[in-house]
Amino acid sequence: MNPADDAALQEIRRLLGNSLTLAGGPSDVASRLRAALVQAQPTLFAGVPGSAATQVEQLAEGLTWLVHQVDQPPALVAGFGRLGAALAECGIAPQQLQLAGAALAEAMRAGMAANGWRQDFDQAWRSTWQHAYEWVAQGMTAARYEPTTWAAVVVAHERRRDDLAVIRLRPYLPMPYVPGQFARIELAELPGVWRPYSLAGAPRRNNLIELHVRAKTLTGVSGALVHRTRVGDLVRLSRAEGSMTLPAAGPDVLMIAGDTGVAPLKALLTELADTGDPRAAALFWGARTLDELYDIEEIAALARAARRATVIPVISEGPSGPYAAGLVTDAVAAYGEWSGHEVYLAGPPPMLAAVSAALQHLGVDPAHIHHDTPE
Repeated sequence: MNPADDAALQEIRRLLGNSLTLAGGPSDVASRLRAALVQAQPTLFAGVPGSAATQVEQLAEGLTWLVHQVDQPPALVAGFGRLGAALAECGIAPQQLQLAGAALAEAMRAGMAANGWRQDFDQAWRSTWQHAYEWVAQGMTAARYEPTTWAAVVVAHERRRDDLAVIRLRPYLPMPYVPGQFARIELAELPGVWRPYSLAGAPRRNNLIELHVRAKTLTGVSGALVHRTRVGDLVRLSRAEGSMTLPAAGPDVLMIAGDTGVAPLKALLTELADTGDPRAAALFWGARTLDELYDIEEIAALARAARRATVIPVISEGPSGPYAAGLVTDAVAAYGEWSGHEVYLAGPPPMLAAVSAALQHLGVDPAHIHHDTPE
């Protein structure tokens, strides 16, 4: 860049930053911007994960990022391209964003004192958005031909057992997924190596993704996630996959989990609770010992929050405490009649095979038994 171009960009950054402060700051402007966009297009945010508050928080972070990066064109172009790809994954089309620049200018103006909105502020925001819109649209187009990935930061890392961690991630850009799906994870420690993990979380509430990771060794992606990953680390996620999701309506639900297979079923239970779904749901969680029920408090709380959900832990070895003892297949058979239920399974491959066979013996149609193909 020649000095004149650099000076012009520095002036735009000054105008954007000053006006954002005068308009009440990023959070206030983001709140007004979202409200204006929803009023113009009520379904615009339907595919974007998180509550309205979460979406406002992300918009505020985006405005702050824009002000800080506006004088760095390569970062700006790349960032808006990634945003376009993420929004395309959320089902948003370029034409739905055409009025966003005017809505942003109005959200700024509305937060200022009388006569505070100046022509140079207006010109700076509108010209910036004009370029940003083009880069977002290009990113949306690129998403049709290139796999979309998301950068995410680790915001919580809890070792629930020596070999197991519950990890929460926050993607920087909106990442849509349906409870019950999985995504592939890449770490900086192992570039090019992607491993699938189920996504537990509450996409109707926030933009956090929860992983339940058990590491059999210290090596590999699982070993790195459990033993060497820390809060603040960055990971990459692929597009969500899998069809083990709940239909909008249907018969009652039976869920059977083994080990960390409880993660996608926790996501289904969360969805039932968050939507007030009237279907009855029973979650059987098979574990060898009481110590392996590493997430029972949170899962039991979800069951209490749902309208008609029950959690039945089953312990196969040693003292079972207040829970059922024996094999999870025997507990399922003894508990009730399941032929009219939709059944969701998750766990180690041998467990999936054994439980599927047992369910079919109990009269459950194989077409109603759902699980992802083991990898």
